[in-house]
Amino acid sequence: MLIGSIIEGVSAQNIELKGAIKDAQNSEALAYVNLVLQTADSAFITGTTSDDNGKFSIPRVNAGDYRLAISCIGYQTQYIEVAGLTKNLTLPDILLEEETVGLNAVTVTGSATTSRIDRKLIFPTEQQLRASTNGIDLLQQLMLPRLQVNPMMRSISVPGGGQVQLRINGVKVETNEIQALIPADIIRVEYHDNPGLRYGNAEVVLDYIVRRNETGGNIGVDILNTFQLSKWGINSVNSRINHKKSEFAINYQAQQRSFDQIWRDNEETFMFTDGSIFRRKETGEPDNYQMLWNTLSTTYSYLNDRRMFNASFRYFSEDIPRFDYSGKLYNMDNPSDNVQMIDQTKSYSSRPAIDLYYQENMKNDQTLIVNLVGTYNYTDNSRIYRESRENTPLTDINNTVLGNKYSWIGEGIYEKKLGDNRLSAGLRHTQSYSDNTYKNGHEYKTDMQQSETFMYGEWKGKIKKLDYMLGAGVTRSSFRQENGGDGYDYYTFNPRLTLFYPLPGNSSIRLKSDINNNTPSLSNLSAVEQVIDSFQIQRGNPNLSPYLRYQSELNYEWQKGLFYVNLQGVYEYLPSPIMEEKRLEGNKIVQTWDNQKSWQRMTTNIQLRVGPVKDILLLSINGGFNHYVSHGNSYRHMYNNPFVNAMLAGFYKNFQASLMWNTNWNRFYGETMEGGENTHIILLNYRHRGMNVGIGAFNPFVNNFHMDTENWSEHASYRKKLYSNDLSRLFLFQFSYNFSFGRSFNAGGKRLNNTDEDAGVMKAGK
Repeated sequence: MLIGSIIEGVSAQNIELKGAIKDAQNSEALAYVNLVLQTADSAFITGTTSDDNGKFSIPRVNAGDYRLAISCIGYQTQYIEVAGLTKNLTLPDILLEEETVGLNAVTVTGSATTSRIDRKLIFPTEQQLRASTNGIDLLQQLMLPRLQVNPMMRSISVPGGGQVQLRINGVKVETNEIQALIPADIIRVEYHDNPGLRYGNAEVVLDYIVRRNETGGNIGVDILNTFQLSKWGINSVNSRINHKKSEFAINYQAQQRSFDQIWRDNEETFMFTDGSIFRRKETGEPDNYQMLWNTLSTTYSYLNDRRMFNASFRYFSEDIPRFDYSGKLYNMDNPSDNVQMIDQTKSYSSRPAIDLYYQENMKNDQTLIVNLVGTYNYTDNSRIYRESRENTPLTDINNTVLGNKYSWIGEGIYEKKLGDNRLSAGLRHTQSYSDNTYKNGHEYKTDMQQSETFMYGEWKGKIKKLDYMLGAGVTRSSFRQENGGDGYDYYTFNPRLTLFYPLPGNSSIRLKSDINNNTPSLSNLSAVEQVIDSFQIQRGNPNLSPYLRYQSELNYEWQKGLFYVNLQGVYEYLPSPIMEEKRLEGNKIVQTWDNQKSWQRMTTNIQLRVGPVKDILLLSINGGFNHYVSHGNSYRHMYNNPFVNAMLAGFYKNFQASLMWNTNWNRFYGETMEGGENTHIILLNYRHRGMNVGIGAFNPFVNNFHMDTENWSEHASYRKKLYSNDLSRLFLFQFSYNFSFGRSFNAGGKRLNNTDEDAGVMKAGK
């Protein structure tokens, strides 16, 4: 039943909600139980924990309708609806049990998933929390639609390469911070599979709602390495310290790769102006690849009842001292005509950024948010390409790119809740400056400026059972280049409509349509050319223009008992998209970019999930079909790609075993097909409290790993395969430990994040 108001009236803006938590079997008080107060639609309000006597108090609550979530490791999570709260309220004793029992008809147990028009609210079961060591592990247990979770690679992605934003209490974070989360602190996961206009072009937003400590904090370490320590590894350390209303956090992660069994096979066909055709084949020899990534983030935040201030410093660096290919190039019509080839690349890039954020919760359900981010991108790339016969150089290419890009992003958002409806409006401006130097026998300098201003409004409403979101935005894009091209000023209209309707039988249907703006990359706009090999040149195009993306998505889901089904159909249409093209200029083939005629993608996708079966078995199978139509100014291609992903996980006490299998989700754009990864992974873990020990294998059933790329140009086509023996039968071990201390209280969070990860330099390579 719904619990109404009980006695002791106070101001409607200063209501206290209190009660006590007990064990249902022996009526003993339960200390340190987590309680979270949410709005009726499950938005986070505040939180606390019970004291040594099992009692809790949530002060300074406004009048309204709420939902109280009560969770504790070893007990079933319960949810209590608190409707029409206008006075102080003392709840009856709340009894927690390990098994599903009634509690005055207000208890909901098990893995509760609530679908909204823009997101799903997932409340993990106690079994799922116990079976997880960190936030990525938990996400793997939840098996959410369209989401690909790779616990070995520590990656979260969506098929097709769409952007995934990760957040904790609304604050944008890096993957290693999700990895550091302690599952017992996770209240729910908000899976935004239909992000609003505020999230830009994000395909998916994952927001972990967790508890924030008033004193104490947490510390985590995670080690994942191959048994040959220098081959491959992802290692991180994280800490978060709280003192009253302040929080300090630091997170660091290092990833390394070192492979000496990597090579490339390539078949190329060139058609020249005089009609002659030359076919050659590259046969690779094992060579070396080395890489080191460093990710560091430090954050200070201050939170009180009405305001939040957050200041973050982030730093990312990528050092690739060797990415080398070597082998022989054969004339396919005359194999005795061959040359030796080396293609060696090294690069270094770094990206420091400062993020300042302010949020104020005002009277009458109003919120104001301001965010300012400044980023500096530094890039140093070099490439050596040589063809030689009997140690006599025939082709000798040495390209160097030095890049400096400065950008800032400013954004403000206003939100107002009006009953069951919500109005939001925002303004975002991005300004970028780049100063790049290209050296390849000559020296070229570019000086470019690019900006984008986006203003939008969005209304979320309800008509009986139909939920709807209606939004519209206007974008102004501009570009200037000092030494080539006149630039552009471009205005676009960006509407968005979403309809959500619940159907009988615990099912629902959702329709989403939107129009987004896409701006050219600064790297493609450079008025610079670089030599690729003895026949090909790459050239930027300063006359590129922004273009629109039209997308419609129909989604149906159904759940009953152990079974969950999600059906999805997507149609994506790009008029005048920026895509590649190859042209003949004398005896050279020029690869460049231009606004082509159109590009289309049609995708059907179905996911079937079964489980958990008696908390010991979970199965998820996801499959579908992609159809691409790429229509250039001088070409038209169609490409079809079926795909299947599957995961099977088993649990017994503190042990977990899982098997993941992925086939390629290939993408065809312009004239190039880029293949996804065809992989399988086996993992076995033992977990005890915050500790996890595990072993695993990456591609244990194949003797080499390969990725395919094809280009269908009539002037210069190729079929390329990248091989690595070091990425097959790769055996590894894992150790992680997460420790938390202190007690919990209100967990505030950012509502925005902005970042600039585009370095703005053009790279040439095969």
